[in-house]
Formats: sequence, structure tokens, C-alpha cells
Amino acid sequence: MPGHGPPFDEREYRSRLQRTKDRMAEAGIDVLFCSDPSNMNYLSGYDGWSFYVHQGLIVSREHDQPVWVGRDMDAKGARVTTWLDDDHVRAYGDDHVHSPVDKHPMDFVAGVVEDMGLADRTLGVEMDAYYYTARTHQRLQDNLPEADFVDADLLVNWVRCVKSDAELEYMEQAAKISEAAMQAGIDTIGEGVTEADAAAEIYHTLVDGVEAFGGDYPSIVPLMPSGDNTGTPHLTWTDREFQQGDPVIIELAGCRHRYHSPLARTTYVGGAPDDVQETADIVVEGLNAVLDTAEPGVTAETVERAWRDVISSYGIEKAERIGYSMGLGYPPDWGEHTASLRPKDETVLEENMTFHVIPGLWFDDYGVEISESFKVTSNGCETLADFPRQLFTS
Repeated sequence: MPGHGPPFDEREYRSRLQRTKDRMAEAGIDVLFCSDPSNMNYLSGYDGWSFYVHQGLIVSREHDQPVWVGRDMDAKGARVTTWLDDDHVRAYGDDHVHSPVDKHPMDFVAGVVEDMGLADRTLGVEMDAYYYTARTHQRLQDNLPEADFVDADLLVNWVRCVKSDAELEYMEQAAKISEAAMQAGIDTIGEGVTEADAAAEIYHTLVDGVEAFGGDYPSIVPLMPSGDNTGTPHLTWTDREFQQGDPVIIELAGCRHRYHSPLARTTYVGGAPDDVQETADIVVEGLNAVLDTAEPGVTAETVERAWRDVISSYGIEKAERIGYSMGLGYPPDWGEHTASLRPKDETVLEENMTFHVIPGLWFDDYGVEISESFKVTSNGCETLADFPRQLFTS
């Protein structure tokens, strides 16, 4: 497969596009402007580190292909990585970037919408997307006064929830990278080793991949709280040396063609105290109950309840969600922002949905995370990675 060509064939992209158009029709949306890099990639294949400037994909129910709009220096990247014809790649000049003359990329986007004959239609925008700014929205509205703007946040994200066989293959490959990176981290961590050195070994493996294929940069950096900070799950690393008696949490994800397979494990420098081992045993028991419950037709809240029933039998309560739909992603997140494994989420699981279930328990002085990514099968679920489900020691 070419290094920078679209990772899927045109039929797959056209199928995704049609399912998106169907949802647009249900919502009464004529035109959709996607600014979420993951949704842009999903519908077009576009892949570049250009999301720090304004860009987007215009999807019209009347047009056969979407139109990519971005910075001029990124247009060739769009022609290389997408399945779109060249005339469906439109680019604005650099005078629109941090402009000293009050030009904004959305001025250009609005012009493209007008050229397509869509300036007076119902226009859906991703109101809560990371890269859709307040200024973006204001400039689009100012330039398209006849358009009826509606919130289309997560419309494409929900289309992405059910994966194709080709997507699942990349996620299974990402899981192999996750296994290798997790092993590299566990093997490196030890008394006197710095957190930075362990992170470097993990990162090297995430990019280097495995013998059969290389890896990509993950949407989230490896998370590595240690010592007293393992009760704070989203810390990264410092240059501190690991000490005897330190618990260490590792959460990471292998990435293959932007598809992730997150994995978390906890290790201990030296022998783990009884209370930490007991906590790990509870986490594993609860995680196993979740995996035994997940299958097509059950709701997300039912899956979460299996976890809560286990920990409540030990007198433990946990308010946070324990998992979420995930897969294709760009920084700052590999989650899809749709279904979550938590109370009151009535999303019905379907075959080929994928979730990261991360039932961690965090206390003031330590925490334990042991997670799995899984795909929903025809009669249950399967984990993407094959890695020992236990508390490690070094």
C-alpha cells in the first residue's frame, strides 16, 4: 500500500459518504461543514498535521464528492491523501493565515459554498468540535447571511461508530503495536530509571511498530502518572526517577492509519502492598464482568452496571464513566464522543462497534488502571489486544 495514499478504496469512502448524507437528510441538513480532522479523514482520507490552521470538508447532498478546503501549502497533501478529484480540492492563500489584513479562512470557505450554489441552504456545522472556533462561526454567518445555520455536532461521529472489516483490521494491527509498547514500558520501568526514559521507550515502540508494520503518532501521548500521583490519571511524565514502592500507570494506544487501540496497565516498582493487589484484583474482576456482558442488543448502561455490581459488593462506588466508543482520531483525543459506558446512556450496542473500557479505581494515594479495547461481535465481544490482565511488578 502506498505510504501516503488513501488507506481505503473508493467504495468504502462512498459508502461512508452516503450514510452521512442519509443522516443529513434525516436532520433536514443540505450542506455539512466538517472541521473535525477525524471526520474529514473518515469521509475523504485527508491526513496531514495541518489542523492548527482552519480547514474543512464541505459535504452537499446534491454533489457527488465532498470539497476539501484548506491552506494552499496543504492542497497537494489533500490531492495525495484523499480519493477526491483535483477540482474538489480548494485552497486559500497564506494571507488568510493569522491575517494582518482582516482576511479569514472562513471568508474563502463561504465563497466556495456560494460557488457550489448552496449559499441559501440549511448548513450544518460542528458546534462543539475542537477546531471550530467562535470566530469561525461568526465569519461564516457574516458571509452567508441567507444560510440557515444548524448544529450538526457529532453527526459524522455517530456514522463512524460501526466499523467496517477494513477499519477493524487496522485497529487489530494497532493493538499489536499497543502490546509491544506496553511491554517496552513495563520492561523499562525500575528503580533509578527516569519517567522520561520509560516514556521514550514507549514512544519509540509506538512509532517503530512491529515487524510486520510501522506505527503512527497517537492522538494522546502516553499517560504515566507514578507514585502518589497515580490517583490522578491524566498526568504524563517528568524527569523524576522511579523509586522503590512506586505504583506506575501506563495508558497508551498503538495507532495504524489513524486508528487506535488503547490499552492501560499498572505496574509496581518492587512488591505491591496487599491493598494495591486487592484493588487490582477487583478491577480485573469488574473488567471481566463488563466483557462478559457486552454483546449486540444490550445498552451501554447495562454494560456499565456489570462493573458497578462487582465493585459495590466490595463497598466501592465510582461515579465516572468506565468506557467510550473510539477508533479513528487526531489530537487531542482518540474517543468518538458518542456512546459511553455509564448510567443513563441507552445506546444499544451493535456488531462492529468498538470501545475502550477503562475501569480504573483512583484513591488519594494510589490508583489502579487495567483496560481493554474491544469490538462487539455477533454474539459477544472480543478484546483487540492480547496482554496479561494483571498488576505487574518490577
